[in-house]
Amino acid sequence: MDQFIVKPLFGEGAVHWYTPTNATLWLALAVLAVAALMILGTRRRAIVPSRSQSVAELIYGFIHNMVEEVTGHEGVKYFPYVMTLFLFVLFANLLGLIPMSFSTTSQIATTVVLALLVFLGVTLLGLARKGVGFLSMFWVTSAPLALRPVLAVIEIISYFIRPVSHSVRLAGALMAGHAVLKVFAGFAAVTLISPLALGAMVGIYALEALVAVVQAYVFTILTCVYLKDAVGDAHH
Repeated sequence: MDQFIVKPLFGEGAVHWYTPTNATLWLALAVLAVAALMILGTRRRAIVPSRSQSVAELIYGFIHNMVEEVTGHEGVKYFPYVMTLFLFVLFANLLGLIPMSFSTTSQIATTVVLALLVFLGVTLLGLARKGVGFLSMFWVTSAPLALRPVLAVIEIISYFIRPVSHSVRLAGALMAGHAVLKVFAGFAAVTLISPLALGAMVGIYALEALVAVVQAYVFTILTCVYLKDAVGDAHH
């Protein structure tokens, strides 16, 4: 599966932490795409919006409502981060669908960093806002007293497993889709079944475009759910 191999952008050789790679290039393009939409696309701020301004305003309103509904009024102040995260994941997913591109969000290294930033940010924010009271989320007071220690262990394990599930879900969905496309592309080389393979590739590609959007939404709404633990009341 050479489409998932990280390679030096210039020349050959080993990849070091400072080596510009194909992953570096497509991560930068995702950032530029976000900037193009949100800065260049809305710079005129016309009363009758252009297409790019309409898209930017639609995404802005959609994510703002999501943050407010999931996290409450206290979570709205963190909307810029959630908005940036959604746009970056969305454009990284969509750019990975371009033929001969590199899907950065199919790399677990990329998604783990994004998930850890959310996990550490939420944890530090919760401790800063609530202090030791943040730990009360692990103590389910509505359960019988004898079960509370067991539930506390389960809650702690599920809390620390969040970055794993948060990152693997995104990377796995993108990698699986690209792998399936690669398989059907191999079938397309067989003359007898090439029409069927091409038709299947078109259908899978359309599904992948949908998955790219849905996974960005899922990653973002999970971020909002985790953020609610830090800014909202602990569950009882």
